Amino acid sequence: MTKKAITLSLGLVVMGSASFAQNLSDAKKAIDAEQYAKATSMLKSLVSSQAGKGENYFNLGDVYLHNEYVDSAKAVFTKGVAADPKYALNYVGLGHVDLATNNAASAKTNFDKAIGLASKKDHTPYLYIGKAYLEQSKPDFAAALTSLTKADEVDAADKDPETFLALGDLYAAQKKNSEALSNYLRALNINEGLVRAKVQIGRMYKESRAFPESETQLKEVITADPNYGPAYREIAELYMQWANFEPAHYDEKSKQALENYKKYMDLTDKSFDTRLRYAQFLFYAKDFKALETETADIAKLYPNNQKTLVINRLQAYSAAENKSPESLKLLTDFFAKNADTSRLIAADYLYLGKAQLVAGQDSLALKSIRTAISKDSTNVEALEDVGKALYTNKKYDQAAAVYKDAIKLNPNGKGSLTNYYYLASADYFDYANKDRDKKNPAKTILVEADSALAHLNKVSPEFTLAYIMRARVARLMDDQTNPKGLLVPYYEQYLDLVTVKKPELGAAEAEKRNLVEAYTNLGFAYTPTDKAKAGDYFKKALAIDPANANALAGAKQLAAPAAKAPSKKK
Repeated sequence: MTKKAITLSLGLVVMGSASFAQNLSDAKKAIDAEQYAKATSMLKSLVSSQAGKGENYFNLGDVYLHNEYVDSAKAVFTKGVAADPKYALNYVGLGHVDLATNNAASAKTNFDKAIGLASKKDHTPYLYIGKAYLEQSKPDFAAALTSLTKADEVDAADKDPETFLALGDLYAAQKKNSEALSNYLRALNINEGLVRAKVQIGRMYKESRAFPESETQLKEVITADPNYGPAYREIAELYMQWANFEPAHYDEKSKQALENYKKYMDLTDKSFDTRLRYAQFLFYAKDFKALETETADIAKLYPNNQKTLVINRLQAYSAAENKSPESLKLLTDFFAKNADTSRLIAADYLYLGKAQLVAGQDSLALKSIRTAISKDSTNVEALEDVGKALYTNKKYDQAAAVYKDAIKLNPNGKGSLTNYYYLASADYFDYANKDRDKKNPAKTILVEADSALAHLNKVSPEFTLAYIMRARVARLMDDQTNPKGLLVPYYEQYLDLVTVKKPELGAAEAEKRNLVEAYTNLGFAYTPTDKAKAGDYFKKALAIDPANANALAGAKQLAAPAAKAPSKKK
């Protein structure tokens, strides 16, 4: 019975070790597949059941580092050192934490402890020290290279592909593509099933903007292993970057990005971080309805996450884009929570301005958007929205000032021609209203309008409204008591364009009103000097709009008999 008991006991030990090895291997596979919640659960179980195994603690701490839970990682590595003082990698983990908290001196102390504990034939401390230097927000490439090179030297037989995978990552991060590819291929020569190396090659192509090559590489990985989540993440990132570089295909590529990122989330954890990135994808893809729903859900599920700032930001942005009445409150609350303005970015002010516009707070909106532009000049196009709001609200002098700034800051932007037109139109109405109200406006307002329209005539000669508006401006610039016909050349240029050079423009329904305006005004202009020509213009106006009051009045005036001069007394 004793022998049987001993045999049974040994059998249980063997079974337990086999079970442990299998579970640790599965946990590592889960980490590689970025299934961090699954890996965390498995490793916590291993830490509990195999409390003396330092490797369990190290891998659990490593998962926490992947998720940027530095304090949790430090606590686990510390417990690992206590549980298994001779296991070197937990000191590497503590050194990694030191680097993340900007304590380089302590990091070196812990790294030296790890190297001192390890066998001279054990390359893993050097491997993970190299990765620690590489995985910082500001990588120390020189230190990383020194450690990874040492890891390669110690692993003289090149048994571990992870060293070359890490070297590939190091060179790829520095845009040294030839060296990166060489090391990824060395890793694959050791283990041709190392999927992450293939994904990293695809990522390297993406970072080099070799988009078709990246797509081919990543699709091959997905075909070979349809359940490997990181491949879907990388191809999603590829499509989003591709979309930004090819605006003509933006909608198509951004849709592909969203589809693949959803697959990535389905295959991984749907953790806070992955959902946050998905929310960012929704923002880039301009799916603001979905973004508003997603961010509200994330904010509810993770109210105290350290990255809540980003979620609050995206939630407020989506509400502003959707013109939600809640947008101003969300943005006001966002600014109130972030009194430290160093954490605020240009887009925060931009969206605050957009929300203020929706709420009718034009002046505040202008101030916010000017701040956004001062932080990032690419936001200058938002001035057009402010200008349009002021114009719509008949604040013409303010609108003109905004359009003038928009032209100055963005002279060749996609809306620049429209800005010139609205500057002129705002100036025209500003002058006309002030003149009507006997405020004696300066003629320089009209000069500015005419200059803007002259620019439009030059750079966009088929923009019909520019000729019409220029004629209106000329009428105000003319002597109102004894007009000199300053409007005539611009109305005639308009008619020449839409009836002779480009008659198809004049055939458009929208041009009927402009045609009637041009014919009628020219009829009145020629009445004192050329009644036949005037009559012809009035007839053409009435042919388009028989009930037009001005054209009827002009025709009637022409038809009236001339008043007889009083007879002189003898």
